Amino acid sequence: MEIATVMPSDAGDRRPSVDCSDDMIPLLSASRLTGTPSAMAAATLSHDGDSDNSWPWVGIEILRTYANDGARRAMTDLRTFIGRCPTVASSAPGAATYRFALAPGPELGDDSLRVSCSSTSGADTLSFDSMLVRTGTALIVVEEQGNNPDDDKLLAQVAEAALHRYQTTGS
Repeated sequence: MEIATVMPSDAGDRRPSVDCSDDMIPLLSASRLTGTPSAMAAATLSHDGDSDNSWPWVGIEILRTYANDGARRAMTDLRTFIGRCPTVASSAPGAATYRFALAPGPELGDDSLRVSCSSTSGADTLSFDSMLVRTGTALIVVEEQGNNPDDDKLLAQVAEAALHRYQTTGS
């Protein structure tokens, strides 16, 4: 596991105009969120697979804490953005198309949300889903990094473990 020391900042308190452009992709995928957290930390996670599945799992866990209702607002904004921009065509060379959806997931913490995301470029499709769990003024985000689209069981397990660790240790 690697602990990140430098992370891109969140979008801050400004609410971006929702024009469904490339600029929205980090917000829609939950790699950035609206609001200004009082603290952020991240770790890179990996699992080499098992005998039934040789595909390794790689993800990022991000913990954001807020001084007020920023965690709740960030989740509300994410739901709104995905409702407005379920598909975004990238303008970058190679022009991938990103599809976002809210997907069912386990009910964790005070509020939880699963973001299903896929990126298609030509015949290639990558899946990188996220699970967000709000507990009080904290927001735990677990993001998959281009994993096997047929196996998403580890995402929920990692999110549940991260929530349990936060509730018992505060970190």
